[in-house]
Amino acid sequence: MKTLFDTSPLAARMRPNTLADYVGQKHLLAPGRPLANAIEKGILHSMILWGPPGTGKTTLAHLLAHQAQAEIEHLSAVLSGVKEIRTVLERAEARQKAEQGATVLFVDEIHRFNKSQQDAFLPALESGLITLIGATTENPAFSLNNALLSRARVYALKSLEARDLEPLLHRAIIQENLIIASDEVATLIAAADGDARQLLNLIEMCGDVSEDRQITTAILKSILGETLHRFDKGGDYFYDLISALHKSIRGSDPDAALYWMIRMLRSGCDPLYIARRLIRMASEEIGIADPRALEMTLNAWQVIERLGIPEGELALSQAVIYLAVAPKSNAVYLAHKHAEEAVKNNGSLDVPFHLRNQPIKYRYPHDEPHAYAAGVNYFPASLKPTTPYYQPSDRGLEKQIQEKLKFLKHLTS
Repeated sequence: MKTLFDTSPLAARMRPNTLADYVGQKHLLAPGRPLANAIEKGILHSMILWGPPGTGKTTLAHLLAHQAQAEIEHLSAVLSGVKEIRTVLERAEARQKAEQGATVLFVDEIHRFNKSQQDAFLPALESGLITLIGATTENPAFSLNNALLSRARVYALKSLEARDLEPLLHRAIIQENLIIASDEVATLIAAADGDARQLLNLIEMCGDVSEDRQITTAILKSILGETLHRFDKGGDYFYDLISALHKSIRGSDPDAALYWMIRMLRSGCDPLYIARRLIRMASEEIGIADPRALEMTLNAWQVIERLGIPEGELALSQAVIYLAVAPKSNAVYLAHKHAEEAVKNNGSLDVPFHLRNQPIKYRYPHDEPHAYAAGVNYFPASLKPTTPYYQPSDRGLEKQIQEKLKFLKHLTS
């Protein structure tokens, strides 16, 4: 329980000191996994921890440094620049010369560093002066330099599930000397939306306003909003709402889709979460049948980020209605799955010589009729798909794409 003189947030006070107390990320830390093996041997390597907020990136970095008996230095890419990077590297060099142990440099939000700032780490990584652990919520493939990525392994952290959050919730309740009913447990876990820090912040807020140390429905309403509906019962109800929204869009019913989206918003769902789901639906359910669907959902996401609520709600409604009435096609989704299977089943096949980045004789499609080099194979030599991965539907723009692909196939035959 926080005392009058303890101003540190609950999330900081609950930070685990051992990997045994760390919740979630079993896909990385289960016995036999590469990261788990490295931890067990106390051998640390540079890495990028990529995942949503509140999934334990900072905590994992601390535990890894502790396990390797290394000193940990901190930098925030929001507040630091090359000057701060050099200062940290100088301390690491002094520590190395004095034989005071290895240095782990933890960089929070590393994606916010520009190219020159990221390049400043490279000499220290090459010499082994530091072990870099970067944390990011953005895809490293797009936000980090290739030079840096080639020197660090990327580990993707997942949003925490209810089974991960529930033990953490009960530990926090005991520590804060609170009482909570099972229904309120489900509501809190759903409101956290896979974010452990958010969960602990909500518990702390409940404790601050409760006079008798009990977390009641009334207190949750005051914390989560007076319009709190049945947000979750054991996890299923919340995901039923998402499923209803998704299936209404897939079924081309704009009224039902709009209804379920409003239900989610009034239940306390984060509008940005809905926007992310709509972006996924734009590619999964519509794809190239109407490419404007993806643009519409991205615009809605930006409106929410820039203007917030209530302005963003209308943009979400516009996107939901557009997705529902747009021509439907899952051809992009299926093509992605087929290509994934091909990569998984065939390994790292060599790039054919005529496709490599070197000066060789190459048939330039723009110099040929219809800008198409008929008969050229763009797959690895040993990979010959029997059926196309991408098979456009006969709806929307994909109907025209279907006709074009048939025409190009005719030129090859």
